[in-house]
Amino acid sequence: MSEVVLKVAGVSKRFGGLQALSDVGITITKGRVYGLIGPNGAGKTTFFNVITGLYTPDSGSFELGGAPYKPTAVHEVAKAGIARTFQNIRLFAEMTALENVMVGRHVRSQSGLVGAVFRTGSFKAEEKAIAERAQELLDYVGIGKYAEFKARTLSYGDQRRLEIARALATDPKLIALDEPAAGMNATEKVVLRELIDRIRNDGRTILLIEHDVKLVMGLCDRVTVLDYGKQIAEGTPGDVQKNEKVIEAYLGAGHKAH
Repeated sequence: MSEVVLKVAGVSKRFGGLQALSDVGITITKGRVYGLIGPNGAGKTTFFNVITGLYTPDSGSFELGGAPYKPTAVHEVAKAGIARTFQNIRLFAEMTALENVMVGRHVRSQSGLVGAVFRTGSFKAEEKAIAERAQELLDYVGIGKYAEFKARTLSYGDQRRLEIARALATDPKLIALDEPAAGMNATEKVVLRELIDRIRNDGRTILLIEHDVKLVMGLCDRVTVLDYGKQIAEGTPGDVQKNEKVIEAYLGAGHKAH
């Protein structure tokens, strides 16, 4: 039986008079790519933000790696083992690519403030190890040659890959990607898909929100569909494409599997 990485159930969230989520859940198993899709206003971004600690839910149960976690703050969720990217790129623009990844790695650092202030031997050794790991991750996502470039000088697609490298630096149990293909051209999307494939093949687990239905259906192992804050379908891409509720709510008849 596959190892469950994330199990979320009974999530509801209201903003004033708007019921954004009603009793939504997802179970994600290790080494797979899960897609979260739905029309605009379906609640998928809200659900994603609840899982990753950006929003506090009104109700719901949350387990990561078999242990409960509280999605009350992004940094606490990151420590628990969920790393996320954002639809709008959030890099440290004036820092180098290497430094950006090192920041992600510091979530797992041991030296603490005293070591940093007094530049202890253990702090220096850990910093060296963090820099080496950051370089490995830049190489892994295909932008190692830009290690010393400021983040703002990288192309859009390379900035996306830098964000993923920074997420990987936290050694997450789950990588949550928010619209990773947004704004990418066709060539950049191919590179992104190859990278996500590689991450999955290396045993990592990914949850992604994505508007590019073709990318989702060609990449994901499982897909959950939301509409008006409710879960209307969950299954393989083939199952979802044939689901009448999904066709009616989102995909349109042209996407029905033949």
